[in-house]
Amino acid sequence: QVQLVESGGGLVHPGGSLRLSCVASGNIVSINMMGWYRQAPGKQRELVAMITSGGTSNYADAVKGRFTISRDNAKRTVYLQMNSLKPEDTADYYCNADIRTSVFVVRTFWGQGTPVTVSS
Repeated sequence: QVQLVESGGGLVHPGGSLRLSCVASGNIVSINMMGWYRQAPGKQRELVAMITSGGTSNYADAVKGRFTISRDNAKRTVYLQMNSLKPEDTADYYCNADIRTSVFVVRTFWGQGTPVTVSS
């Protein structure tokens, strides 16, 4: 069984920063793509950023220049550094990873989500 556990969410003022972390554990052979998604109340879940095992990253236009995704493959951890936060960044943030659990099986796993609230 594989688990993704996020941490680091919370309440922050506009212009502030937060760093989210997500650790993968369990029956893992290797981890391919890792990413962060978010879902605001009444809206669909959307991609925030993703990063390959080799470190190539991609960002949603709304967060380019403000958020940075990174990963530590040895620790099976992905991070999201969020700077210059805006009220519209308020959402539940979810970690996502494509994980090989055996020679023939690659599945997508999700974390339970961590809330981020940007408000004065």
